[in-house]
Amino acid sequence: MNSLYTLLIIIAAVIIYSVFTYFYQKRIVKTVTEEEFRAGYRKAQLIDVREPNEFEGGHILGSRNIPMSQLKMRMKEIRQDMPVYLYCQSGMRSARAAQFLHRRGYKDLTQLQGGFKKWTGKVKTKK
Repeated sequence: MNSLYTLLIIIAAVIIYSVFTYFYQKRIVKTVTEEEFRAGYRKAQLIDVREPNEFEGGHILGSRNIPMSQLKMRMKEIRQDMPVYLYCQSGMRSARAAQFLHRRGYKDLTQLQGGFKKWTGKVKTKK
C-alpha cells in the first residue's frame, strides 16, 4: 500500500511540474506559426540554436547559428534591445534557449512553432 501512495505522489508531482512548465513557457516566449514568424523575423535577431552540422545541412535564410551548447559563452552576441527569434529542429531546444535568455534579462522572445522541420520558406545550405 505504501508503494502505491509513493507512486501516486510521484505521478502527481510530474503532472504538476509539467503544467507549471507549460504555463511558465507560455509566459516568457511567444510561439508563433510560420506565417507570423516570417512576418517578424526580418526586424529581429534570427538565431538558430541547433548544432553547426545541423545548421550547415540547411537553415532559414538570414539566421545566425548560436548552438544551445554555446549559448552561455556567446550570449553577448545577442542584443537585449531587439526582438530575438529562435528556432531549432522541433522547438524543444529553442524553448530551453528562451528560458535561459529570459533569466538573463531578455524580454522579447519568439520561437517558431514546430521548428525547422515544419519550415517551408527559403532555406540556405552550405555546399
